[in-house]
Amino acid sequence: MAVRPSPSLSSAYPVFERVGTRWADNDIYGHINNAVFYTLIDTAVNRFMISRAGLDIHSGPVIGLVVESGCRFHAPLSFPGEVIVGLKVARLGTSSVTWHAGIFADPMVDSALAAADAHFTHVLVDRADRRPTPWPDTMRDALTSALGQSQSNKGPGPDG
Repeated sequence: MAVRPSPSLSSAYPVFERVGTRWADNDIYGHINNAVFYTLIDTAVNRFMISRAGLDIHSGPVIGLVVESGCRFHAPLSFPGEVIVGLKVARLGTSSVTWHAGIFADPMVDSALAAADAHFTHVLVDRADRRPTPWPDTMRDALTSALGQSQSNKGPGPDG
């Protein structure tokens, strides 16, 4: 039998985004529904891409499409409150980026354990033809700033 990975620590992430929870996020069991965790991660990643990488979601020549995601849950979170999403770039390819995300209760203490750990892969594509396109330098620079501690700029994969 495989050993379940332990929750990640907040110290593993170079970037953090605070995201508020909503009344509708709770399910019948009184905690944030599992599907909402994906929304929290999507919100945090897109905030990063818009504010730090300069992605123009309304009229820019490129957009990011999610091609894979997954999440492992460790502890419940609930409304009302905010969560902290820790982000790090785990792999940066020519036209893709794989994020690792940790979801933490707010307030977050040093070396806090994640309530959930996830991965999230974007592929950058041309807005018109939806074909993969290389990262513009400004976006690549922003993504490089979020690389995990022991990660290299590129790793094995379909475009990298």
